[in-house]
Amino acid sequence: IADGASIGDNAWVGPNVWVGDRANVGAGTQLRAGVAIYHGVVIGDDCLIHANTVIGSDGFGFAPTNAGWEKILQLGSVTIGDRVEIGAGCAIDRGALEDTQIADDVIIDNLVHIAHGVRVGRGSAIAGQVGFAGGTKLGERCTVGGQAGFAGHLSIADDVHIGGQGRVSRDVSEPGHYASGTSLMPVRDWARNAARYERLTDMAKRIEALEKLLLEKDGTSQ
Repeated sequence: IADGASIGDNAWVGPNVWVGDRANVGAGTQLRAGVAIYHGVVIGDDCLIHANTVIGSDGFGFAPTNAGWEKILQLGSVTIGDRVEIGAGCAIDRGALEDTQIADDVIIDNLVHIAHGVRVGRGSAIAGQVGFAGGTKLGERCTVGGQAGFAGHLSIADDVHIGGQGRVSRDVSEPGHYASGTSLMPVRDWARNAARYERLTDMAKRIEALEKLLLEKDGTSQ
């Protein structure tokens, strides 16, 4: 535990845990074996952080230059509310300028990556192997199924529920249940469907041409 770090009353720190300078761990919070808490991170009361999770590592910020990639300093931190549970092997990056924020009563499964500047709203639940790109905001009381992925700088409304392997590439402004991805099927069917998928644009053009011919034949137009 580094100089300047603060550990609250009745907190529990397991073996091989590292708590960096000026980090603050709240009362009653448990840090299981191998957890790493970087400098300046704030964790609320009565949280449970499972083994080998890393909180406050640098966000993935680099700028291309003629000489290669130049690292961008990550000057924010991570703020975690009260009664948050974070599974094993997660990575929650510090913000580039503003803090990455996990609100009260959030539950996060194993092997989740939360990039710099992400905000997770109160009472949300995130299943295993989910990934958030930087700057995305997840609303309150949301649920996210396993292996879902979020593009960066999105805004997700409260009470949104994303199915497993959901690919979220745009804002979601209305509450409700959303799904994407391909369900399991025999490999022969998958191969046929994949081949058809590559021809969808051509097929759509052919259908439009046929519709136009039928309309002209009937003497009508749109």
